[in-house]
Amino acid sequence: MNFLAHCYLSCSDEDLLMGNLITDFMRKSEEQNYKGQVLAGIQLHRSIDSFTDKHPASLELRKMLRKRHDKYASVVVDLIWDRLLCLKWTNYSGSTLKEFVKPVYKTLVDRRKELPAKFEKKLDGMIKSDFLLAYSSESRMKNALEWMDNRVKFPSNFVGAVHDLKENEAKIDELFKVFFPDVIAHVDAICNC
Repeated sequence: MNFLAHCYLSCSDEDLLMGNLITDFMRKSEEQNYKGQVLAGIQLHRSIDSFTDKHPASLELRKMLRKRHDKYASVVVDLIWDRLLCLKWTNYSGSTLKEFVKPVYKTLVDRRKELPAKFEKKLDGMIKSDFLLAYSSESRMKNALEWMDNRVKFPSNFVGAVHDLKENEAKIDELFKVFFPDVIAHVDAICNC
């Protein structure tokens, strides 16, 4: 899962949200710097990632993506799940995407001293680019994926995910309808959201 989904799956708990968001920006050894619900959020993030990677819908989507994305298909799966969450947002939330992300950004700014240095350094630019809504439209997604392609030091073709979505729209939608309720149930079993 990518950033938006991890935020959504934080049970409206600010500490869980912090832990869930910082995990990809920290080393495992930095985990000792966190306690309580923030640490629980870090563990939740890892549990969500593990569940996602093993879920049959993710495995099927990864298989569909392998031709274009090879060993990076699993990364593209996470990006596509965030795009589908944007498209299906009203099925899962009573607020708009904009209403949802505004307090998330405020929390990150208010608690920036708790962020790992790698995240804190990037925070202002990430918020300025509205990173949680990077997949909210096809054009924004394309821009975000082109940026990723230009940043990595390996041939990636992340931008090809836009074509994957168009070419397999109905099948990907079907897979998401199976996957996302399952991941919500998984999180609910851990956090009793």
